[in-house]
Amino acid sequence: MAWRCGAAAVQVLRGDLTLQETDAIVNAANNDLQLGGGVAGAIARRGGPAIQAECDGIGSIPIGEAAATTGGQLKARWVIHAASMRLGGRTTAEALRSSTRRSLEIAKEKGLTSIAFPAIGTGIAHFPLDECARIMVEEVARHCQAGTSLTEIRFVLFGEDAEAAFRHEADRQLQ
Repeated sequence: MAWRCGAAAVQVLRGDLTLQETDAIVNAANNDLQLGGGVAGAIARRGGPAIQAECDGIGSIPIGEAAATTGGQLKARWVIHAASMRLGGRTTAEALRSSTRRSLEIAKEKGLTSIAFPAIGTGIAHFPLDECARIMVEEVARHCQAGTSLTEIRFVLFGEDAEAAFRHEADRQLQ
């Protein structure tokens, strides 16, 4: 099932983010851009060491920002690293909102047409799943209303609870 968001189709599905054939996938990153565990670790394992090497070249970024690297050996050409926490820290609503917004802006700046997001901050950073879904879908809706190059936006989620939370928010916020 897909929802409309301006010219973009929004999908919510359960699956492996690292296998998405999109222009970009979004990493639930720490601001030091160290690909340790969770989503970042999965991206590092499947994408290879080139992604971490590019992150090292970028260095630390402010919490709430995002940075892009190539996708290494991933099917996605780009990885957009949404820094919603400090290494070993927790995600806040403000950092999640800002890093999601910045990820969408980077996609637009690069002229990307497709992007896939995880439920940022809900794993290692312990951010509440329902609040994450609400904030991320709100930011996607705002981005689409302002005009975007994206024609396909996916939320690719790990479990049934995450999928249900994002479906609920998409039903509530998107047409």
